[in-house]
Amino acid sequence: MSPDATTCANTVPPSRMRLEALEAPAAVARALAAAGPTLAALGASLRAAPPQSILTVARGSSDHAAHHMAYLVMARLGRLVTSLPMSLITLYQSRLHCEGLLALAFSQSGQSPDLVAPMRYVRAHGGRSVALVNDAASPLAQADAAQWLLPLSAGPETSVAATKSYLAQLALGAALVAHWQDDAALLAALAQLPAALAEAAALDWQPMVEALASARQLYVIGRGTGLAIAMEAALKFKEVAGIHAEAFSGAEVQHGPMALIDEGWPLLVIAPRGPAQAGLIELAQQMRQRGARVLLAAPAGVAGAELPLATTGHVDLDAITAAQSFYPTVEALARARGLDPDQPRHLAKVTRTR
Repeated sequence: MSPDATTCANTVPPSRMRLEALEAPAAVARALAAAGPTLAALGASLRAAPPQSILTVARGSSDHAAHHMAYLVMARLGRLVTSLPMSLITLYQSRLHCEGLLALAFSQSGQSPDLVAPMRYVRAHGGRSVALVNDAASPLAQADAAQWLLPLSAGPETSVAATKSYLAQLALGAALVAHWQDDAALLAALAQLPAALAEAAALDWQPMVEALASARQLYVIGRGTGLAIAMEAALKFKEVAGIHAEAFSGAEVQHGPMALIDEGWPLLVIAPRGPAQAGLIELAQQMRQRGARVLLAAPAGVAGAELPLATTGHVDLDAITAAQSFYPTVEALARARGLDPDQPRHLAKVTRTR
């Protein structure tokens, strides 16, 4: 690259997406501090009167955050969690039984009717409702929809692609579980999470940009708590970088999707610490032997890892750092592909669906 080209590249202003992604450690710190008293009270309420059933209500990136929290609830508390099919209340007028129900809505804007209507229904029919939402003045945050309000406190998020609000949702979802269990170790690790995210934001994932600059499709692989991060990464590959990406668990990909993997097929495998890590590393090795272009994201010391992962004070939080490292990198990938990460095609920041 010529000196003139270098000077020009260095003067390109950072995108809103990048700036907001790098604000995430501070946003998470604010969210945990602001929601702390409410989380403590909610946790005590859930211990005193455990719900008979649990429902998450969300779309897009927020649904991926809900998936992460649901996995923690099921793995740690042994309680099944269901994701609400969004049309049940708004289109099919279903009469859900809400006695003993805990409904948790996740949203950045809190505006979409198919989020607000189900939460109002639950609230009006005797269920408990919790809203994790960035806009504390939104319809979702009002008392007729949210009995308990957990503000994300992420500040304005103007980029179409959610970043810091997603990370704040992940943190608050994990904090809700920690308070529900009254788990001192997980609560202590959450207090240190912003520092781990700051470390993750500074890690070098440039090999991902180089490997995918001309890619047309890829798989993103995770498992356990990491599957929610894989789902979010696949969405961002599509909306920001214009690459058709699908997310699979490390087990699911070995069924039908495996038939497409051959020489040069790109895979991003997210393998944080935890019970699923060994199987994901083994899968990455097998796919490399098949000739696939495997980008393995794993902590320091894992053989074959090209993308480093920061670790946290608790293994159940480690997957969150992968999202923090991924966001600035997919923004750089979009630029490398000649796209504006702040103006994804056909998309708007707030989507109001029914």
